[in-house]
Amino acid sequence: MENWLVINKGADFNGIARKFGISPILARLMRNREVIGDAAIRKYLYGTLDDLYDPHLLKDADLLCEKLSAALDAGKKIRVIGDYDIDGVMSTYILCKGIRRCGGIVDYQIPDRILDGYGINEHLIDKAFADGVSVIVTCDNGIAALPEIAHAKALGITVLVTDHHEIPYIEEAGNRQYLRSEADAIVNPKQPDCRYPFDSLCGAAVAYKVMQVFYGRCGIPLQETEVFLENVAFATVGDVMDLTDENRILVREGLRRIAHTHNAGMRALILQNKLDPARLSAYHFGFVLGPCINASGRLDTAKYALELFLEEDAPKAAAIAAKLVELNEMRKDMTRQGVEQAICAVERGMVGTHVFVIHLPDVHESLAGIIAGRVREKYNRPTFVLTRSGDGIKGSGRSVEGYSMYEEMCQCRQYFTKFGGHPMAAGLSMEECNVDAFRRQINQCCRLTDEDFIPKIRIDIAMPAGYPTIELIREMEQLAPFGKGNAKPLFADKNITIERAWIVGINQNVLRLTLRTEYQERIFAVYFGDLADFKRYYSEKYSAAEVERAFLGQANAIRMAIVYEPQINSYQGTESVQLVIRNYR
Repeated sequence: MENWLVINKGADFNGIARKFGISPILARLMRNREVIGDAAIRKYLYGTLDDLYDPHLLKDADLLCEKLSAALDAGKKIRVIGDYDIDGVMSTYILCKGIRRCGGIVDYQIPDRILDGYGINEHLIDKAFADGVSVIVTCDNGIAALPEIAHAKALGITVLVTDHHEIPYIEEAGNRQYLRSEADAIVNPKQPDCRYPFDSLCGAAVAYKVMQVFYGRCGIPLQETEVFLENVAFATVGDVMDLTDENRILVREGLRRIAHTHNAGMRALILQNKLDPARLSAYHFGFVLGPCINASGRLDTAKYALELFLEEDAPKAAAIAAKLVELNEMRKDMTRQGVEQAICAVERGMVGTHVFVIHLPDVHESLAGIIAGRVREKYNRPTFVLTRSGDGIKGSGRSVEGYSMYEEMCQCRQYFTKFGGHPMAAGLSMEECNVDAFRRQINQCCRLTDEDFIPKIRIDIAMPAGYPTIELIREMEQLAPFGKGNAKPLFADKNITIERAWIVGINQNVLRLTLRTEYQERIFAVYFGDLADFKRYYSEKYSAAEVERAFLGQANAIRMAIVYEPQINSYQGTESVQLVIRNYR
């Protein structure tokens, strides 16, 4: 079941169109994305780096840079401790390169996912102390590491935190008490008393902002920090941040620069995936390049990924990139097997009702988040996947709209040895004996109803399938970059006839269709979803014979309603409009 909902928000679309020289359709699409008012529209369409917020507004940014500057003046050793995902790798890269540019003695440590777990821990702190490190700078982690940072302070280490995760808190009688570690400075826009006007930055964007302040303090031209924009863009998309407000600007500017990147590692990764640097989009960050970076942290060590971006020799960078692509192919196979196991567990009905807690002890712990995401997509339920690790259970969760996973976990904190995350994603560690109790309580706390579990397909405009033109599609590209919080425009039409359907592709997994609208316009479409489900659905709704006629190109009784995305299809130098079918009924 799906609920198809046409977004119906009002505004003077014709007036907006005249004022900004766009079509009323584009004006409507922006209003659907809550872009309201002349200033917001102008920033959305034409925002530049000049529209970014002042990094000095970040609480403790100046204090952190003051302490970092003192460490440089004293010749102290600095260590950056990051994380093993895209955001952590990019954050670590930005801080290391930036501090070195300012003359600092800096190295890095990225935790091993299996041996160390997420973020800073006592083992890494003890290692830093033994190595003579005086200052630890965290990135993409540290906000919840209260005991670990207390340990570092007891050893006399200065700790500077840059992070973007939720601030830990204790709630009693409806009152939240936010917790703060003993760190010497904490830069995180989510802090309640932070004046920064946008709190949805990724860890790499926070690191970038800190380096802007630091470069200014060190007398280095601010323009030099722009070299990090491609890394910030990569991390923003890879960490699935909302592409709203200044995140849109950061990603758009990063994509512009990556086409001419001077980073040997970035270029090697792009070419190793057979992509054209001049034609990259946010999609490639999220679904092609990003998984290669994450695969290194999942199956081996994320240090490979960081070394890729630090490498200046092109042949060496190409070798590292090839290894990352190979690891990602291995990850795909292992993920496929894990998803099958998870679906079997769901079908057996032993994982919970409203919130799925799936215990897969033999699945590689690094794949828990991906598998949870796939299950969430299939069943539209908040999903945790738990796996067995060396010291108990580790798990990752992926949420649905309206369910703040981190806040719900706070009500079950007694079962965790460690946890943290966002409204839409979280990680945890626990003892195996607590799995069943956690499953019971997280479900008892859940306030979602059956209605909440019906997927909602939000349609921008009910638009005849024959209406989109090449000119309109090109105009809609002004809305890019697309991603979370700024979805690609979706349209819908009904009473569509199938003139012909046929399956193509090396793996026979793509459906091509010639369709005819109720206005007798012929249109061409493609569908990339489950073809067996497609055939089964229309066989049940009409008959198998009607489906067979459609695939033979014969007249048939099938009438489709579709949700679609129009795109430009180029073939042998000729451009035409093609619809990508996203949903059907």
